[in-house]
Amino acid sequence: MIIFFFHLGLLLKVYKNIEQKDNLQKFFDYSVRQIELSIREIGYGDATINKKMKNYINLLFSIIDKIDKWEEMDSVQKIEIFKIYISDLNNNEYYVEYFDKYVLFLRKNTFKNLSKDILTL
Repeated sequence: MIIFFFHLGLLLKVYKNIEQKDNLQKFFDYSVRQIELSIREIGYGDATINKKMKNYINLLFSIIDKIDKWEEMDSVQKIEIFKIYISDLNNNEYYVEYFDKYVLFLRKNTFKNLSKDILTL
């Protein structure tokens, strides 16, 4: 889930000044709704779902806060961010390289191209 939140956080970060806020909000709402539905399918009760969703949303916003200046950070700073969220991470450099490439991928593609099927639901 943490890796997904890094993907979602970087996607929202890259497109926040490019894309319409309404489209980003719809995408965010859809993503959160899908997480909640997945938790419901596991069979948790409403109280547990609310608690888990609160924890997940707080975790997501924490990640978004930490990656706000991703492009300005060096590799060591990025590794420190991963260490905060993933304590048993062995190949830190791989994840830094992967997410740097992911940011480049996002910048080369439009938000509409990446989310066209989701926004039309």
